[in-house]
Amino acid sequence: MPLFGELFLSEILKQPILDPKGEELGRLKDIVVVKAEPLPKVNALIVERKNNLFRIPWPALTLFNKRIISAAMYAADLIPYDVSTDNLHAVRDLLDKQIVDVNGVKVVRVNDIKLEGFDSEAVLIAVDVGVRGILRRLGVERKGEDFLKVFKATLPYNLISWNYIQPLHAKLTSISLTVPRQMLSELHPADIADIISQVSHHEGAAFLKNLDVDVAAETLSELSTEAQVEILRDMDTEKASDIIEMMPPDEAADVLGDLPAERAQEILEHIEKEEAEDIQELLGHEEDTAGGLMTNEFIAYAQDITVQEAIERFREDAKEIETVYYLYLVDSEERLVGVISLRELLLSEPHVKLSEIMETKIKTVTPAADEKVVGNITSKYNLVALPVVDSDGVLLGIVTVDDILGRILPTEAKRK
Repeated sequence: MPLFGELFLSEILKQPILDPKGEELGRLKDIVVVKAEPLPKVNALIVERKNNLFRIPWPALTLFNKRIISAAMYAADLIPYDVSTDNLHAVRDLLDKQIVDVNGVKVVRVNDIKLEGFDSEAVLIAVDVGVRGILRRLGVERKGEDFLKVFKATLPYNLISWNYIQPLHAKLTSISLTVPRQMLSELHPADIADIISQVSHHEGAAFLKNLDVDVAAETLSELSTEAQVEILRDMDTEKASDIIEMMPPDEAADVLGDLPAERAQEILEHIEKEEAEDIQELLGHEEDTAGGLMTNEFIAYAQDITVQEAIERFREDAKEIETVYYLYLVDSEERLVGVISLRELLLSEPHVKLSEIMETKIKTVTPAADEKVVGNITSKYNLVALPVVDSDGVLLGIVTVDDILGRILPTEAKRK
């Protein structure tokens, strides 16, 4: 086995490769990596000799460690190498590239690569994303350790196992190494949004595209308006429409309302008709009004049904609604006649009709009401949702406390 123990890539770069007589064949420029099980392995060394590149296949190596690299071939046997984007090169494609650290929920940089012997191969087992990797490449790792010992501190290792990394293709760019989709999907959308906010909009679009649609929809809602617009501009229309369709209609309307009209219409045309109509309805209102804040997703029943019937319906209807605080009671013309809190519903006897327990003194606003008026009413009467009705009293939507907070939070508190 030519590799004994473990080493970091930076420890062997520019190291001479020797022939069987101990003469220099050239200096290590890069290594070619190929997919393998259980881990990617070194397929060949790229050697620089007299300003030319040559390839030494892994089987031709006799020793491969920190101190010496030797091959069972001579200079005359060297194979010329044409740099190809089809192959994955450790230095060119991995070092200094950005990856996602799911534990720290942040984007980090690959400072070094750890190799280890496995059977008769050299495999990539981890990437170093910490200070040690930087110091090692500068050749001062030991000095850094000695310096910290004076303060009775240690230099930590910050390695991410290759098991958590998946290169997407040979010619890699920023954020092109990432953890598997299922691991990302387990993160909170706000954490994923933090990650996306740390990279370019183009990279963010590619990152979002690889998420499950429902997770992508929640994540998009967490991003700043600028990021949403830029990402949707870069994204494939079909994928963008899938994500928008999964968002609550009020959030979808907010996002599309900030896009150029032509792009927004293009996305709407790919959304299912019913969902598109709900979004279109909300797009007709000014952003800083109750109509601009409201969602047209709510639960409304006739007042003559019983508590038991309402609960049975609610179990099915609530599955499609993002947030439910109240049940709204409407007449045959969809006019709002009463409201019931979920607490009141659950505490009432099953046979009681909703009309007997509903609150009829309802605070409402019209779609044109200013957002400050909406906020004041919600605060004054301790409401978590405020109904929006037209001039005839028809229930059009509700403004939730979350929507209000999203508008009144100071700019610096929002994600950049």
